[in-house]
Amino acid sequence: MQSGTIVNLHIARVKGTPSDPVDTARAISAEGLDGDRSRNPRNLRQVLVMDKETLDHYGLQPGQIKENITITGLDLTQAQQGQVFFIGPPDNQVTLEVTGDCEPCQKMDALIPGLQKQIFGHRGILTVVLQGGTINVGDPIRLEP
Repeated sequence: MQSGTIVNLHIARVKGTPSDPVDTARAISAEGLDGDRSRNPRNLRQVLVMDKETLDHYGLQPGQIKENITITGLDLTQAQQGQVFFIGPPDNQVTLEVTGDCEPCQKMDALIPGLQKQIFGHRGILTVVLQGGTINVGDPIRLEP
């Protein structure tokens, strides 16, 4: 079991515009984050989780690559499809199921030339919401099989 901490939350309300930083987000079971443009029960890309260590390595700011949840202390390269993130205190946990890696698109090169190729395999983890609830900056997050 790996664990870390949520350091930033972002809601991407409108395509093509910057994501909004928030202190709290509401996860809706089987849909995604309330107010986020990726909220859709048919979407396997409901919530994007990214680690701050990778952002720092490439000189990126939290939210800049459209991740919803920025974490620290958890090695996302170890996340496998079907594993579950548990967020928050044990008595009120939000759960997110890993659906796969987020493949970098050409928008990465608009941020930093060559970033699409450089960040391949480290672009973040896509998830769907299993159990909804409130997610806060500072919440613990762990990954389990």
